[in-house]
Amino acid sequence: MATIIYKSPIFGPVKSRRFGISLGVNLMPGDGKICTFDCVYCECGFNADFKPKQKRPSRDEVKSALESKLIEMKSENQLPDVITFAGNGEPTAHPMFAGIIDDTVALRDTYCPQCKITVLSNATMLHKEDVVKALLKVDNNCQKLDTVDTDYIFRLDRPQSPSYKAETVVNQLCSFGGRVVVQTMFLTGTLDGEDISNTANRYVEPWLDALEKIAPQKVMIYTIDRETPSHELQKADKETLDAIAERVRERGFECSVSY
Repeated sequence: MATIIYKSPIFGPVKSRRFGISLGVNLMPGDGKICTFDCVYCECGFNADFKPKQKRPSRDEVKSALESKLIEMKSENQLPDVITFAGNGEPTAHPMFAGIIDDTVALRDTYCPQCKITVLSNATMLHKEDVVKALLKVDNNCQKLDTVDTDYIFRLDRPQSPSYKAETVVNQLCSFGGRVVVQTMFLTGTLDGEDISNTANRYVEPWLDALEKIAPQKVMIYTIDRETPSHELQKADKETLDAIAERVRERGFECSVSY
């Protein structure tokens, strides 16, 4: 089973397929996983298998650790291309997320003004006004939308809230006024003996229509890169990803592909 549990509150830097040299910020405990999704493809494993004993880092702890790391990297003349909020669960679920973003913007402007701030989110906390306002302050507001089929999302991403609806998420993404990056995982294979692929047109076409409504600044599509806790899952092949990306570009949106 995949068990990549990230240090907290700072990990890396690491080489990111999508962002270059990335300094990670993990707002969840460093000894386990807390997430509003429980994705069958998550490299951190399932929520139930890695329950943490530690607490989330405080706002002050995040600020202090991030500043120390940036000072260290600057002294080594190796500043990151991006500061990325990711790690062992949904970063926007941290109760002090908005304040942490304010601190991060200030530290970025002081130590590495050329660096971008990225948040990788599963779009489950967009009902919170302070979260939305904070996300509008970052450079890459990356929000997950693996399909617009709610039943499929409950199979693949397994939202922990029974009230999750893909339609609601699409409407919330529209409220960013284009200041959002849509990130979508495409994969194939089976789950519990049933096909789990979301590369067929029955999933792709409605997703493309949703992109028209959201009008994102960019679309990022990707596939499995590391071991997954459900071992019947498979990578989407390059030809399939390229074909989907071309359909995105035909709709007028910039699209990057990570194989």
